[in-house]
Amino acid sequence: MKLSKAQYDEIAQFLGHVQPTRQSLRKLKEKFPSQSQSTLLSIFSQEYQKQIKRTHAKHHTAEAIETYYQRYLNGVMKNAAAPVLLELANEVDFAPSLMARIVLERFLQEKEQAIPSKTLINSMLRDPSQIPDGVLANQVYQCTVNDCCYGPLVDCIKHAIGHEHEVLLQEMLLEKNLSFIAEDQLRAKGYDKTPDFILEVPVAVEGHIIHWIESKASFGDESSHQAYLQDQFWSYWNRFGPGLVIYWYGFIEELDCHRERGILLKDCFPTDIVTLRHSMAQH
Repeated sequence: MKLSKAQYDEIAQFLGHVQPTRQSLRKLKEKFPSQSQSTLLSIFSQEYQKQIKRTHAKHHTAEAIETYYQRYLNGVMKNAAAPVLLELANEVDFAPSLMARIVLERFLQEKEQAIPSKTLINSMLRDPSQIPDGVLANQVYQCTVNDCCYGPLVDCIKHAIGHEHEVLLQEMLLEKNLSFIAEDQLRAKGYDKTPDFILEVPVAVEGHIIHWIESKASFGDESSHQAYLQDQFWSYWNRFGPGLVIYWYGFIEELDCHRERGILLKDCFPTDIVTLRHSMAQH
């Protein structure tokens, strides 16, 4: 689903005035009934992440960390079963999983008298039963399952959705009898930055030659697309020639402005692929 910049801005503006909860997602669907739910969910997630990045620093000052930790200790002393950390995160407009990380890190620092490794913290966030304090383990778990945009659970879901769309794309390429080299095969050959699929025989899509296809299980907004262009797409273009990016959950149509230079955007698998064999058969 392609959106104009104006349509996208209207959705982003609406999201700027609501809390990032499942209830807000329902409101979003009611306000924009003509948009696909998966597109709205992707935009919702991206806008929330931008908001968190903007406010990340203020939640990580020494004073803020100490305040959160003391409020956590006081809260669980009064009622250990209450969702203290989750309510605290919602109150200060911060992601529950990230609040859990701050308090867990501070707790371990006090317990071990040393700064805990990132690996240990990630492991405990993924499996709170490893946390050597039952009350905190329960609090961290509540944060993880109630966070719809951050945390190990969300990472897992995003990874699965990304993989699912790559598999879907691979099946479509096979169905069209297009021979390709997949990313894992390219990595095995020693390439570092590689698209998901390189076509062994280039094809034409809407009059543009395509050498590679990249699958993105997200909505292509301005900031994510610019980052992908810089980190990935132009590198692919330099090494492998022009290519196609599929944003399965849509994109801002004004971003599809590099077609002449050799980067094409689509929101689905193209139906009008012209292979070399077809064009040769016609002559």
